[in-house]
Amino acid sequence: MIITSLLAAEGLAQLGCSLGAGLAVIGAGLGIGKIGSSAMDAIARQPEASSKIQTNMILTSAFVEGCALFAIVACAFLIK
Repeated sequence: MIITSLLAAEGLAQLGCSLGAGLAVIGAGLGIGKIGSSAMDAIARQPEASSKIQTNMILTSAFVEGCALFAIVACAFLIK
């Protein structure tokens, strides 16, 4: 009886960690897509500033990707 409840709790923990990692990936994908879309709009409006816009876009995308990677690794460590 106790073993069954422990296995159920571990399974729920793994499910929660998997859902958390999935949400982190979905959020990062949406965020990077929004960054790219906004950058392309800005470049279309001011083509002379394209190098600065691209640099900032890549830097911001790297920060978003780093946060997502951190969330995935945190969820992976919680699984055991």
